[in-house]
Order: sequence, then C-alpha cells, then structure tokens
Amino acid sequence: MTSATFLFSPVEADLQILSENLIQLVGTRHPKLFAAAKHLFGAGGKRLRPAIVLLVSRATMLDEDITLRHRRLAEITEMIHTASLIHDDVVDESAMRRGVPTIHSLFGNGVAVLAGDFFFAQSSWYLANLDNLEVVKLLSEVIMDFAAGEIQQGDTLFNTSLSIEAYLKKSYYKTATLFANSCKAAGVLSGVSNEVAEHLYCYGRDIGLAFQIVDDIFDFTGSTDVLGKPAGSDLKSGNLTAPVLFALAEKPYLEVLIEREFAQEGDLEQAIALIQDSKGLEQARELAKQHATQAVEHLNVLPPSESRQALINMADYVLTRLY
Repeated sequence: MTSATFLFSPVEADLQILSENLIQLVGTRHPKLFAAAKHLFGAGGKRLRPAIVLLVSRATMLDEDITLRHRRLAEITEMIHTASLIHDDVVDESAMRRGVPTIHSLFGNGVAVLAGDFFFAQSSWYLANLDNLEVVKLLSEVIMDFAAGEIQQGDTLFNTSLSIEAYLKKSYYKTATLFANSCKAAGVLSGVSNEVAEHLYCYGRDIGLAFQIVDDIFDFTGSTDVLGKPAGSDLKSGNLTAPVLFALAEKPYLEVLIEREFAQEGDLEQAIALIQDSKGLEQARELAKQHATQAVEHLNVLPPSESRQALINMADYVLTRLY
C-alpha cells in the first residue's frame, strides 16, 4: 500500500513550509480565530489537496523552481478546504472530525461560523493578491460550488429517486471542484497551454470524485475510530451515496426503510445490512476505479518526472484506502 508520506516525498519540504505558513496567514489580530487556526492547522493531517497542487506545480515547472505564487495557491487551497470543513461540521452538528474535536464543539456555533467565513474571506484576499484573473475565477468558482453542493444535498435527503449522475454532480460540487480547479490553477501559474490546463482540471476532477466515492464506501465499511463518526452516519441523515443508490436497484425493501426515514426501531441497522448484502459496495468500488483510471490518463500530456509519477501514484493511493 502506498503511504501518503512516500507519495508526497517530491514536495515534502514544500509541505513543511506550507504548515509553518498556514497559521501565520490567519494572523493574531483575533485571538479566538487564531486559536481556532492553531487547533485546525496544528492538527496536521495528510494535506492531500495542497500536496497535489504542489506536485502539479513541480510537474509543470521542470526547468525551474516553483514560484511563491504556486506556494501561496497551495496554502489558499488548504484554507478553502478547512473553511468548508468548519461549516460542514456546524451543519452536520458533528462533535468530532477524524478523532479531533470540531471547532464548534470547542468554541460554539457562532465562532465556528465566523471562523469559516473568515477563512473563506482571508483565502479570497490572498487569492486576489496573486494578480491572476483566471486563477481568481477558478478558485472563486470552488467557493460557489461548495455552497451549491450543500444546498443540493439538503434538497435530496432521503430521495430514493436520486440518480448516480446527480450523485456525481453533487460530489463534484462538494469535493472534486477544489481538486479540479486548483490543479488547473497551478498549471495556469506555470504558463501551460489551454489544452494542458484542461487535462489538469480533468485529472483533479476525477481524482476528487474517486476520493469522495471511496469516502462514501467507508461510511459502510469503516469503524468509528477510523471515520471519527459512527458508521452509517451519512445514511442515517438521509445523504444517499453511491453504495446506497446501487443497492436500491437490487433491494426493493431498502426504499421503504429510507422513505420512512428510519422511523421504526432497527430500520437503520436493517438498511445497512441490506446494502452490505448487495452488490452496491462493489459497484461503488468499480465507479471509484473508473474515475481513478481516467485521472491517470489525463497526465499523459505531462513529461516524465518524479512529481508526475507521484500524481499517477495518487490514483493508486486513493483506491488502496479501500483495503
């Protein structure tokens, strides 16, 4: 199994600089926000999204070092991601994320909402200072997509007629948009052609979709310790993901349980058992593999390099999280 540490080795030093910069970007003017930033950014994490931005930056700048604008783009990407997580946790009323207390559980909903807003605003300010209108448009679209994804998810809770296509669109808005647009933005800062920039966008989109599908499979196969929340949490809240949608075609009674919103005792446990007894999880795995394979194909436009190979290996890493 490919480890994240090995995968990120070409940008290990870059990620260390990023970790040191993130807290400083928030500033110390607002003690509660600074404390929230230290809690969030000090917790570490895999830094998957900024790592991909840095790898794309290095894979498209082979003859020279990456610029300060590439580094700032990676930092902005992580800030936008973090802001979205804070708001997600408030909406979901989650007390823990990956085994760490959430901001709203530590500081209250008011501070959490304002912290998320502040990080979005701060990332937008740093984004504007990159002085590249195309990059500003790409990352601004991400913030709009996040909001659209949350609204779309809220509108489709417990909706058993949701199609796989609609699920993928929602997954793009909630997850893959940041991968896709930040990858393209890194290429734009490197001065790549429009064709290459579009392939980088498609790489990020497909890696992001594969990543989300795998996360949705974990909701049925992972433990509470790994997930940081009880297994089946998404299903319980009415968020119907790929394994559920595939299983619905095979297990008609699952529709009954979902449409009455698990109102009777044992409904949720019965629904999970039906999904695990179906081909839904395997079909979801195949869908994730399909997107991971497509992602790798889009890297054919880049010349061979250590960073390009790491981006290729990223697809394998996303899938090996399943096993």
